[in-house]
Amino acid sequence: MRNDLLKALESFRRTGESNNREKIFSEMVYCLLTPQSKALYCWAAVGELKKKGLLFKGPAQTVAAELTKVRFPNNKSLYILEARSKLPEIMSLLKLENNPLELRKRLIKDIKGYGFKEASHFLRNIGRGEQLSILDRHILRNMKNFGVIDDIPDSISEKNYLEIEKIFMSFAKGLNIPPAELDLLLWYKETGKVFK
Repeated sequence: MRNDLLKALESFRRTGESNNREKIFSEMVYCLLTPQSKALYCWAAVGELKKKGLLFKGPAQTVAAELTKVRFPNNKSLYILEARSKLPEIMSLLKLENNPLELRKRLIKDIKGYGFKEASHFLRNIGRGEQLSILDRHILRNMKNFGVIDDIPDSISEKNYLEIEKIFMSFAKGLNIPPAELDLLLWYKETGKVFK
């Protein structure tokens, strides 16, 4: 099992190190699609956009038509188009900035549709956010089940996210498991898959 987790993390690092515009933008789009949607459907939608030449071009309506199993396809297609226009700036930022906390701040500010969870997810998926946490419902449910947090909040403000992230980091440290590896492990525990 651990080998599968390490392989996934190495794959994420290679994606980021490649500076491959398509691979990095695919991950950016994937993370735009994931809120309130199933991860596998989101990655399949990215695959369809690539296959049909819609990742880097095409109007919002055409892009939305490919997001059939993704919630809020109209809004998310608009986010994709806006992210497209900012991709050169983001690629430059990824080359110049090494601090994951600063990168996350900038992504949240610059990419419509990104909050702490999505920006952390994107950075992890390109090997740049291994010390950040992706506080999705799977992780929060596991943190509650392990008695690390008392309740799963209905919504997470910036302050709350950062507080729970510290708790997650402390939990990972106590288990002697790197945060990104623990994230994948808990996701596997919930879904039975090592995935993005």
